[in-house]
Order: sequence, then structure tokens, then C-alpha cells
Amino acid sequence: MTVTNDSGSTTDLGDAMDVFTSQRRRLFGIAYRMLGSVADAEDILQDTWIRWQNTDRAEVHEPAAFLATITTRLSINVLQSAHVKRETYIGPWLPEPVNTEDDPALGAERGEALEFAILLTLEKLTPTERAAYILREAFDYPYSRIAEVISSTVVSARQLVSRARSHLESARHATVEPSAQRRLLEAFLTAAQKGDAQELETLFAADVVSYSDGNGVKLAARIPVIGRGRVAKFVAAFAHHFWTGKSIGWVEVNGQPAATLTEDGTVTTMVALTASSEGILQLLWVMSPPKLHHVTAVTA
Repeated sequence: MTVTNDSGSTTDLGDAMDVFTSQRRRLFGIAYRMLGSVADAEDILQDTWIRWQNTDRAEVHEPAAFLATITTRLSINVLQSAHVKRETYIGPWLPEPVNTEDDPALGAERGEALEFAILLTLEKLTPTERAAYILREAFDYPYSRIAEVISSTVVSARQLVSRARSHLESARHATVEPSAQRRLLEAFLTAAQKGDAQELETLFAADVVSYSDGNGVKLAARIPVIGRGRVAKFVAAFAHHFWTGKSIGWVEVNGQPAATLTEDGTVTTMVALTASSEGILQLLWVMSPPKLHHVTAVTA
């Protein structure tokens, strides 16, 4: 795809905006899956729009492909520096939850690479592996187009996707259907509010992990809590003060059910889980205020 930077494009700005707007949800879906952050994804879209404005659009034969390519490449660049930024993050970092009730696949052909278990595992991939996997599995890109986007060969693109699939295999097979996740989460919330450690243990897999993303906020654990007994005691220990004055609501985030805790009209916590036939594998507590802006719930 050949383009030249030329502010004197023959296509007017209104048409450029129409094209960009028609692709915006899809572009957001790419950037969010790459970065796990709504704010960073929005920044990528802003940069993509600026580049689209400054491009000689008459030379672009496939605007949708061009915009997706720019979005992906910008996301790769940001991802390469994101891990450095997260070294200063206080406590575990979790992907920012995004409401998917109106758009279950978040602009993609399929809802792949949205679930928390997958997004967390994607963090272990290289930026190009992550891009190749997302474009293939969520957006159904042919390998020839993936190779073009990541400036690689078709053979290399296939290898990247294959390696990513291998990394993600355990996470993909671990999860259960959303209806089962909802039942487990309901049972967890009931036991957690009672502070019943024994009942909590029956819900957990042996190697369950509790992650609290608060970036230093009060009550957020700064290290993961690991193991059935330890997580049960941890949750039971804060039962008598953590839930007081909070109402519980339900929301679909990242294609799965989650619960919100609201206090004085403000969502202060979102909790979700990943699970297998053995029980709850991960408890995911998002308590960092900037990550809760895009979470809305129906009060139970």
C-alpha cells in the first residue's frame, strides 16, 4: 500500500472523517486488545486520525486496511515501552475492563482476545506476536495481510500466530462458559460477604490466584495472593469492613459477567474471575479509579 504525506489531498476532510468514523470501532478493538487500556487505545486512535488527515488519501486504495495498519503499528510502538512504565505501577497490573454489552466482539469478527484470561496471557507475548495473533484470531486477517501490517513475510506471520496460540492454549481451555462464570461469581460474593473461609475454599481451584489492581489505592493488596487456603483466608479477613455500605451490581465486561461495588454512587471496585472445571482460577479485583470510568452496572 503506497501513500504519500500531502496535506493537499484531493479528498476533503469531511469524507476523511466519514471513512475514519466508519472504521473507528474496529480500530479501537485492535488498539484495546493490543494495549489493554481504554485511554491508551483512544490516544492511538487520535494519532491515527492525525496521520489519516495528513495522508494523500487519493493514493490509498483500501482505507480500512490502511487505517488498521497504522493503528496496529502505533500500538506495537506503545507496547514496546508499556512494560517499562508498568515497572513503576504499585501492585499487580490488570487490563482495564471495557463494557461489551452493546458490542460483544468489540469491533471484531469474533470476540477473541477480549477475555481477561487471554489478555493477561497476551502480556507474555512480544508485541509482534500479540499483533499477529489479534489480527488473525479476532479480525480474521489473512496471513498475507498480517505480514504486510507487521512488515514481515507470510511464513513469519504464520509462525508468530502459531507461537502465540501455543502460549495461549492453557488460558483458552481453562475458561468456562459465561453462565457458569456468573454462577461461580454469585457463589463467591455470597461466601465472601459472610467471611466463610471454608465455603470459599470449595469454590477455588488449588492454585487460585487473587490479583488486586489498585495502583496504591487503599485496601488493594500489593502482591498476588496464591493458593486455595491463603486466598480464602485473605478474602474472609476483610469481610466485615470491605462490603459495608456498598451495593452490588452486574455488568458484562470483556465478554464475561462481572460484579461492581458501588459506594455513594461511585463504582469503587469491579471483580471478575476466570475458572475451569476445577473451580475459580483467578480473582480479578480492579480498584484503580481511572480504570473504572468505563464500567457501568445494573444494580442487583
